[in-house]
Amino acid sequence: MMEFKLPDVGEGMHEGEIIQWLIKEGDAVKQDQPIVEVQTDKVNAELTAPAAGVVKKIFFSVGDIVEVGTTIFTIQEENDVSVPDTGISEEENQVGQSGDVNVNVNAQHITTKHQAVRALATPFVRQMAREMKIDIEKVKGSGPAGRITESDLKQFKENDSFSREKAKQHDDKTGQEMAPIMGNEREERIPLKGIRKKIAEHMVKSVSTIPHVTHVDELEMDRLKEFKNQLKEYSDDKDIKLTFLPFFVKAIVIALKEFKTLNASIDERTNEIILKNYYHIGIATNTNEGLIVPVIKHADQKTIFQLADEIRQLAAQAREGKLSIDQITGSTFTISNVGPIGGMHATPIINYPEAAILALHKMEHRMVVRDLEGVIRLMMNMSLSFDHRLIDGVTAVQFTNKIKELLENPIRLVVEMR
Repeated sequence: MMEFKLPDVGEGMHEGEIIQWLIKEGDAVKQDQPIVEVQTDKVNAELTAPAAGVVKKIFFSVGDIVEVGTTIFTIQEENDVSVPDTGISEEENQVGQSGDVNVNVNAQHITTKHQAVRALATPFVRQMAREMKIDIEKVKGSGPAGRITESDLKQFKENDSFSREKAKQHDDKTGQEMAPIMGNEREERIPLKGIRKKIAEHMVKSVSTIPHVTHVDELEMDRLKEFKNQLKEYSDDKDIKLTFLPFFVKAIVIALKEFKTLNASIDERTNEIILKNYYHIGIATNTNEGLIVPVIKHADQKTIFQLADEIRQLAAQAREGKLSIDQITGSTFTISNVGPIGGMHATPIINYPEAAILALHKMEHRMVVRDLEGVIRLMMNMSLSFDHRLIDGVTAVQFTNKIKELLENPIRLVVEMR
């Protein structure tokens, strides 16, 4: 009998939540067949059978939180399965071992069953189906090989709602009344679990450990916008959508090399400051699962176009729930770009154990004073939250001044790239 223990599929993962069992007790499974879907810190993982055999015992239910190293199911391996003497010849007993029919010999009789074909869908789509209260096995997929997409779920929901409405109208016509709703005061209770719980724990850890200070500044974006537009012809040739974010990544990396404590952390166990000479930039990304921070590794070694393409790919993978553990860990500094949804300034919470986080806010034309005259400029605010144990206010201001200097004069950005 083989015991399957919950593995550490991440870096320092302590527990996982059972999201969905893909088999049941008594099922025959093949090696590497998906068995269970587990939600860890910010990613969903499908765990597979370590060997072929029969699932003998499942120890946890959907929604249970399981610690790493705990046995979650057992498998009786194929070479360990003892078949009682049934009086049926070996040749007869081979029936069903090919194709999609399983033969179970038990108490001198034979039962056959067809294995259900599991719906093809990503963990993100499966989670979306659960939130929409849709049985994903009833949905017809329109993607490659019949894979179920977000659009399929929405269409299924619309069709289901239409059917329910028609049924309600029929009931009304036949004199059946719906139960009246009493009062306007309602509340809904949602379990704090999964990714949202992990985010909550991470935020509490950050705020309770790091003394946050936030510095707010503004910068002119006119020259950078013009510079970006000049590069559009080249980005179009490479089929790359060029945004402002890659320029910020480059400017931040250059500034981090000059102000090293912004790219540092504190080892509380040894009471040491760790200055990092590598530049892994986290990009906070909003998804249906919550805030995910995919990481651009070695951002200082990549071009503007390479950064733009990687940011796009990581954002898409984040929204689809396809990021690996390596893609969401190891950041040394984080950017939170809230500009597309608005806002003037904020107090972003540092991505522990990093030393700082920079939030970018909306761009808008404003009247500003230049050389004692009022002029209109394309302006953007940025908010830098920093760890006051490591960074003084003067250093924080110097850091944002460096970013401003580079972005307001993009030729400086190009000159200082290395």
